Amino acid sequence: MKCGRIKLVTLKRSRVPCHLIEVIDVRDAHHRVRATDLELLGNLKAFSWLSSVDKTRLFSALDTTTYAKHEVILRESEVVSTAHILLAGTASLSCLNVKTERVTVALLAPGPIPEVPTLPFTPSRFQIEAYDDCRVGSLAWEQFDCISAQSSQSAFRKFHQNNLQLWYRLLLRGSSFLSLSLRDRIGMALLDLCGDFGIADSRGTLLGVAVSQRHLANLVGASRPRVSEHMARLERDRLVIRQGRQLVVRADKLEDSMSVRMADLAIKSAASDIPGI
Repeated sequence: MKCGRIKLVTLKRSRVPCHLIEVIDVRDAHHRVRATDLELLGNLKAFSWLSSVDKTRLFSALDTTTYAKHEVILRESEVVSTAHILLAGTASLSCLNVKTERVTVALLAPGPIPEVPTLPFTPSRFQIEAYDDCRVGSLAWEQFDCISAQSSQSAFRKFHQNNLQLWYRLLLRGSSFLSLSLRDRIGMALLDLCGDFGIADSRGTLLGVAVSQRHLANLVGASRPRVSEHMARLERDRLVIRQGRQLVVRADKLEDSMSVRMADLAIKSAASDIPGI
């Protein structure tokens, strides 16, 4: 019996492309069904505070765009008056290092896209790129007022928390902050990735995004050879298991093996908010 494709024919505002209202009934070899943009938005934890009706209103207000891998989504001067939401895919935050080479400093899971600062007198030039194929929705901040009462205030607070969480993580992974060892910084980066992209696995937590050792080196501000050396030790200690291009992290054991003071920093693999907010 063959599965077919069913299109819902309904009247929508012309600004919403037809493919956003398709219902796809064709299943692939892994028995997955492609989600609509509305379903993707509804699954985001950052917007769980909205009712189903409000989520539909938010979806109707979004201008959505698809970005191919490596394509620039936002530059640092373009994230002031508009809110941006990553609906699907993985994005990366990159900047220029002291050699003016562009390096990845963070990977972003679906949810609110954080604002990046414009830093005067520095060559940083932050920008957000598509790490793989991405789907992004955007709307002006004042449009949140049309969704529900207090939506604009609540949305600003959620986006602000997301911004602080990102920069808090980057601060902790900085090479000089608190004089953390490279092993601890690598451990923190892996736990962050587990929290954002982790999939439950019988062996631990499978990272749903492929992270090369070059990218991991950029995330922790170290050289690739040194990161490779520490990753090899983590694999020998069975704290990390390599599965092709993906990693399985034994998050609980990895966290237990890190410095005692890590507990004081409240870096937990399941953490979703910044301590103290």
